[in-house]
Amino acid sequence: MARKLHDSLSRRERQIMDIVYRVAEASASDVREQLSDPPSYSAVRAHLRVLEEKGHLRHRQEGQKYLFRPTVSREKARQSALRGLLRTFFEGSRPQMVAALLGERSGLPKEELDELAELIERARREGR
Repeated sequence: MARKLHDSLSRRERQIMDIVYRVAEASASDVREQLSDPPSYSAVRAHLRVLEEKGHLRHRQEGQKYLFRPTVSREKARQSALRGLLRTFFEGSRPQMVAALLGERSGLPKEELDELAELIERARREGR
């Protein structure tokens, strides 16, 4: 059974997932070419296998190579990760999470503040 999506990933696993999400489907060679300071081809294959075992990737075979793709959309993975952060660091409080983000990025440009205000207003109108 696949583990939950918010299972922690190593730095390298996150890099690999970012690549696979960006290109939609990738072989070990494709991933290795896009990694900064890439490990050996065998190490990349091992990481891909581990990500598959964790339930983050699946593969199909095309000729001699395996092509890996995410098991869920990037949006679903993002939402799962955010729920995990919200529970773990903010006791489920969305206002605390937003306050932490705003505190981290003091001096937000007016455009970003306007965008946040519009998102909040839209959520109010839609009754969320």
